[in-house]
Formats: sequence, structure tokens, C-alpha cells
Amino acid sequence: MSRRRRVSVLVTAAIAVPVLATAGCAHSAGGSASGTPSATSTSSSSTDQLKQLQQKVDSAQSAADAADHDAQSN
Repeated sequence: MSRRRRVSVLVTAAIAVPVLATAGCAHSAGGSASGTPSATSTSSSSTDQLKQLQQKVDSAQSAADAADHDAQSN
């Protein structure tokens, strides 16, 4: 595993773990109010943020893979 690949994996984990924990806590923090609009909007915004984060992670991974490929071809 190349150094860039390891860094990419570590950055992905460092970003994903807190986001997933926050998303999980936000959902359970509503308690009995799970049907209220505020709980629904919180869940929706968490889902949107998670999707955006996943896209950023995928883009970073793609860039790291391209850099690795370029480095190997030189």
C-alpha cells in the first residue's frame, strides 16, 4: 500500500467516523419525537450531509488513485 493510499484511508476514516456517529446520535436523540417535523428535517439534513461527504471522499480517493497511477507511470 502506497503512502498516499494509507493517508487517503486514514483521512476517510477520520472524517467518516465522527459523521456517522453524529448522524446516529442525531437520530436517537429525538426519542419519542421521531414523527415531528424537526426530527425529520434533522434526519434529512444529516442524510444530505452524509451524501455530500461521501462524494468528497470519493473525489479525494479518485484523485489519490490518479496520482498513484501517474507516479507509477513515470
